[in-house]
Amino acid sequence: MRSGPAEGRMAAVEGTGVFRFLLKATVTGRSGCCRVRTYISRPGVRAQVLGGGKNLGRRLTLSLMTFLGYDVYRNIPGFLIVHADEKVEEIIDRADYLYGTGEVEKLYHLLIEHKNSTNDELLWRLARASRDLAQLESTSVERKKQLTYEALEFAEKALEKNELSFAAHKWYAICISDVGDYEGIKTKISNAYVIKKHFQKAIELNPKDATSIHLMGLWCFTFAELPWVQQKIAAMFFATPPSSSYEEALQYFNKAEQVDPNFYSKNLLMMGKTYMKLKNEKLALLWLTKARDYPARNEGDKQVQKEAIELLKLISKRH
Repeated sequence: MRSGPAEGRMAAVEGTGVFRFLLKATVTGRSGCCRVRTYISRPGVRAQVLGGGKNLGRRLTLSLMTFLGYDVYRNIPGFLIVHADEKVEEIIDRADYLYGTGEVEKLYHLLIEHKNSTNDELLWRLARASRDLAQLESTSVERKKQLTYEALEFAEKALEKNELSFAAHKWYAICISDVGDYEGIKTKISNAYVIKKHFQKAIELNPKDATSIHLMGLWCFTFAELPWVQQKIAAMFFATPPSSSYEEALQYFNKAEQVDPNFYSKNLLMMGKTYMKLKNEKLALLWLTKARDYPARNEGDKQVQKEAIELLKLISKRH
């Protein structure tokens, strides 16, 4: 997801010599993914054309009135401009702004008011917001557990509404993994293939989503270093227990960096940790230093910095 000129394919329904359209470009997310829609309608006729584009900026709405002026606009017979899902899109825009500014609690309280929504875009964002609130150090232990299960519920609903949403697959997998932390190692391992399947589906649906690629790398790293006891537990559930290697994990972390360089402090950290496992201290130092120097914008970044500093000290002691 990168910035660039918003482009949309236009369509129109002709009537009385005038073309009617409403073009809406909505910018969402950290990297500015731009949704472009064109709505055209008259009594009994409605067309919607989806266009693609990428742009960093604020929401843009261009109406026919802007081009023709009110006096001409109001005298065009037989048409009605359609504002489809306007309220939902406004909520999503506000949610993305709050997410970008790190307003975790405000974001959660905004979205939880719409927990009964049938919109998958809103629901996966609510799953993410619930999880982010659970991750805060200031959240009580009891509340963390409640939010973790709540996040899974919303992610599951999002996936039910739209099986082609890469974000719904991604957050469903993340939330299943989180719930496993409360239900024990047996549950966590038994969910391993389910988690992997949804991360892979997210990547298939959006190969440019660096976060999904990074998470697949984490899955590989986890099973590359699975303790012997847990390997035995895994063997109880699967004829072929889940396994991976540090080399495979590194491929995913590298790919994530190629797709979106420096997008996430933890990917830098995991690059360093994986090179340590592969006994390549030169590259481990490089990536751990990048992780240490990454601007800390939230608690997660601060934790990454702390771990990177400790690992750099560990390497320095060896020399």
